[in-house]
Amino acid sequence: MISLFRSAPELMVQYAHYHRDRRNIVTHLVGIPLIVLSIGMLLSLVSFDIGGNIISLAAVLWVLSTAWYLTRGNLLLGLATSAVNGALIALAHTPEAATGWGLGALWDAAWFPGLAVFVIGWIIQFVGHIFEGRKPAFVDDVVGLLVGPMFVVGEVLMMAGMLRSMHGLIESQAGATR
Repeated sequence: MISLFRSAPELMVQYAHYHRDRRNIVTHLVGIPLIVLSIGMLLSLVSFDIGGNIISLAAVLWVLSTAWYLTRGNLLLGLATSAVNGALIALAHTPEAATGWGLGALWDAAWFPGLAVFVIGWIIQFVGHIFEGRKPAFVDDVVGLLVGPMFVVGEVLMMAGMLRSMHGLIESQAGATR
């Protein structure tokens, strides 16, 4: 069911159906943060002057996504996901992240590092889905693109012994990781 307004447990269970192989989850722990960082890098290049304050499109996207994560019904998961995404977006705004790495004229284009990180992140994701033997969740439900960062943060929280009821729900409905 494609709906932007499902609860965090519903979203996490659906996403988990596509992510039960531990190797796939590990690739997501790397690939998804790289993708979020790269989107921040690219969108930080677009900014607006609002009342004398420069606001980037990346910051606007972070505010909107934070509102969404915080309204999915699990405050800890929403806060943690928003904090991780906020840190990645803040990193994307640094001069080091938004400018080239000095590897030639092509790398000096402000957009190229963001694009390179984006491609690397997706390659890592697709390798994980080769291990999984399943297509990415967003192919069936585009909301999966928003759930990915929440799933990664949720996995880390579950590894730390938090979100026990959500972990139990995921395992009962999507199965244990293998």
